[in-house]
Amino acid sequence: MEILAVENVVKTYGDKQLFDYVSFSISQKERIGLIGVNGTGKSTLMKVIAGLEDMDQGTIHHAKDFRITYLNQDPELNETSTVLEEVFAGEATVMVLMRQYEQVLIELEEQPNNQALQNQLMQLQQQMDRLEAWDANTTAKMILTKLGITSFNQPVHQLSGGQKKRVAMAKALIQPADLLLLDEPTNHLDNQSIEWLESYLSQYQGSIMLITHDRYFLNRITNRIMELDKGQMYHYIGNYETFLEKKAEREALERQNEQKHANTLKRELAWLKRGAKARSTKQKARINRVEEMKQETFNTSESSLDFQVGSKRLGKKVLELHDVCKSYDSTNYINHLNLLVTPKDRIGIIGANGSGKTTLLQLIANRIEPDSGELEIGSTVNIGYYTQDHSEMDENLRIIDYIRKVAEVIHTKDGETITAEQMLERFLFPRSQQWTYIRRLSGGERRRLYLLQVLMQEPNVLLLDEPTNDLDVQTLSVLEDYLDHFPGVVITVSHDRYFLDRVANQLIVFTAPGETSLFYGNYSEYMADLEEKQASKTENRVKKDTQHTKPKRKKLSYNDQRKWETIEDEIVTLEEQISEVQEEIIHAGSDSEKVQALYEKQTELETKLEDKMERWEELSLLVEETEK
Repeated sequence: MEILAVENVVKTYGDKQLFDYVSFSISQKERIGLIGVNGTGKSTLMKVIAGLEDMDQGTIHHAKDFRITYLNQDPELNETSTVLEEVFAGEATVMVLMRQYEQVLIELEEQPNNQALQNQLMQLQQQMDRLEAWDANTTAKMILTKLGITSFNQPVHQLSGGQKKRVAMAKALIQPADLLLLDEPTNHLDNQSIEWLESYLSQYQGSIMLITHDRYFLNRITNRIMELDKGQMYHYIGNYETFLEKKAEREALERQNEQKHANTLKRELAWLKRGAKARSTKQKARINRVEEMKQETFNTSESSLDFQVGSKRLGKKVLELHDVCKSYDSTNYINHLNLLVTPKDRIGIIGANGSGKTTLLQLIANRIEPDSGELEIGSTVNIGYYTQDHSEMDENLRIIDYIRKVAEVIHTKDGETITAEQMLERFLFPRSQQWTYIRRLSGGERRRLYLLQVLMQEPNVLLLDEPTNDLDVQTLSVLEDYLDHFPGVVITVSHDRYFLDRVANQLIVFTAPGETSLFYGNYSEYMADLEEKQASKTENRVKKDTQHTKPKRKKLSYNDQRKWETIEDEIVTLEEQISEVQEEIIHAGSDSEKVQALYEKQTELETKLEDKMERWEELSLLVEETEK
């Protein structure tokens, strides 16, 4: 069933046309991956759908009470709110109720004997019961915990940028929505959180449209791919793997059509040049047709980053860390680390956010000094460091000038030279765009330009800190191909599992700040090894428990038989008593002391009932075995 329809949407940005009469629809329970090169307008399209940005032309249709939730790449939160207040922000009745409930709880902690607050809490609890809001409240706190946020009453302004993104993620997931729009949801999440998010979204009740560079995530979540390319939208039913197959077929067909068109045009031109006899009206029509054919274009140009930049010669000695330690604010992030890096090493660094991964890169790059220990860097080492933060880019520079500041030309492995203009073209910046100011570029385009600037330095040791953030899938794919042929050392921090599988053949694993281990293999092999070890532990524990478990009796004892005859009546009696206490609580009104005593009595009865139910299950199994 269709829930939203986009018809003939047009959007221009300066002299660039992002959408050229784009039309599509979204159905219930669809999982759509929106892909395309950075700068094509993916994020803009989401904002248009969410009603946050205007379109030049076109219409969007959906039901009157249709609800859309949008997670921005750079979410704006209320800095004065607490985590829970921000997560429960929104005008939906359940959200308002949960905000009030959590606020009263905080106030009661400060004023436990305040009668008015106790009465207000009771009323809110009754409303929570009536609207079945407890599940939503529990889910919100579970989501925050899974995303690494455990201080629910912490003010937002005290959170790091990554923590704010995760709070915004929890807020988006808990809001009631028919359509959930996620713009790069995996940025700032560690591998464990991404795998949890995959599992959660698979059970999400609404429809989803997402932009992500994480190809494993894209492949496992989506059932439809929409590709935005040069203002046009292409649709593929299936996940990312299916998209790659279908796109290859589409491009092959496009090339065939282009070749047929060229052959027909060649014949028509030959006819006109030969001056073949024909009636003047037909000849004029033929001339018009040829002019139209000359104007027709085909989407077959393949921009590629497939090149092999040379690097300065790298000697046998690269990097050595001897007993290195580094602390911040009494937390030891690097603790007596020993590491030997040799030529052609491909090292991935993984671990939870805040465990010390970037600190290690900064030590290797010699940007910070260790508190103790020694770092040795080979005399031939030339480090290229791609950082998460590219704020040092001068936005008032033109694209070409930014690259020329590093080098006018670079040299390939074959000794040829490539100009800055040619390099920009290979990095998907056509000549017509190269005189554009950096301030006019999208976030993803800036990251791509920054990556080119690092590679233009012709490093032989490449340090990459989260290179997959904000880079589109096409750029990542070609970067991986480039790294396959890179003759130097690659050391990368990344949470992108696909990227790690392609690039790294050994891992430095941060299990906690200051705690590291070395694994030889890629990320998938590491996870398989972890699962195997966990399965082995579980099997050993089960065996141990089995050895200490007494064999079940096949006959009921005299006491068990007597208990079996009476336990069902006892359960019914307890259930009736609990119902009576609940009625008394309702009639107690504002008598907080009486209510408190009744709540304690209810809790005591519920505990007894739970014990009786467990005993009933044990006895029922014994009865079944006896009857068999």
